[in-house]
Amino acid sequence: MPMTMVVTRNVSDRTRGFLASSMLELSAGVYSAPRLSAAVRIRIWTVLNEWWPYERNASIIMIWAESTVPGGQAVNTLGLPPIDLVEADGIVLAKRAVAQSSLTT
Repeated sequence: MPMTMVVTRNVSDRTRGFLASSMLELSAGVYSAPRLSAAVRIRIWTVLNEWWPYERNASIIMIWAESTVPGGQAVNTLGLPPIDLVEADGIVLAKRAVAQSSLTT
């Protein structure tokens, strides 16, 4: 049962209350659970996914230890910016989409 963290931005009171009922809110929008089972973590993420269409200008990121992924840390995201962990030459990097510049030369 690895440590699980959830970081939120601009989520509804409903989502904050749900997370606070199952995890410790360390700071505004930052939730932690030191021994969260995979089944409970999956259920929390399922609820967050189901409620996601009702959020506006929000983002949620969940991280936990996972030995089967590069770097040993798995990441789920809802909202912007989406993050992918990629392995390059033995180093784990956070990959984000690059925004198109509106400047022209």
